[in-house]
Amino acid sequence: MAILNILTFPDPRLRQCAKPVASVDAFIQKLAQDMLETMYEANGIGLAATQVNVHQQIIVMDVSSERNQPNIFINPEIKVMDPALFVYKEGCLSVPDYFDKVKRPRKVQINYLDLNNRPVQKEAEGLLSVCIQHEIDHLNGKLFIDYLSQLKRERIKKQQIKKLRRAAH
Repeated sequence: MAILNILTFPDPRLRQCAKPVASVDAFIQKLAQDMLETMYEANGIGLAATQVNVHQQIIVMDVSSERNQPNIFINPEIKVMDPALFVYKEGCLSVPDYFDKVKRPRKVQINYLDLNNRPVQKEAEGLLSVCIQHEIDHLNGKLFIDYLSQLKRERIKKQQIKKLRRAAH
């Protein structure tokens, strides 16, 4: 397994839309395992392939406190089951050190392929629902900060650019 490089905002590659996985093969299976290892190493709870510069519809997550319940979703699609909004203070491995409240539907149904290329349907609510929606947004080139005001987004962008400049020197 390998630790992958996570793209950080404002990298334009984070805005690319991911394409559906044509077939779950050995490459996709290894990529999913590498993504899980990368997510755990970075102390995250979710990671989309877009964040590691692979523009395929794959997301991984583990919202368990023990970090022992990994989920891998290939070609995920969601349907809102409960439109009541759930407010959660989100963060993102691609927008390090920044957290803000985002409103998302409380309960969703997710349809996806597993690592054996089998279709699966699952309902998710609370944190798992938030995480699924957050990661699917990545596959569509959207970041959680897009839900914030223009002013906040500009401030975050300036902070990120400053960090990148400092790191380069």
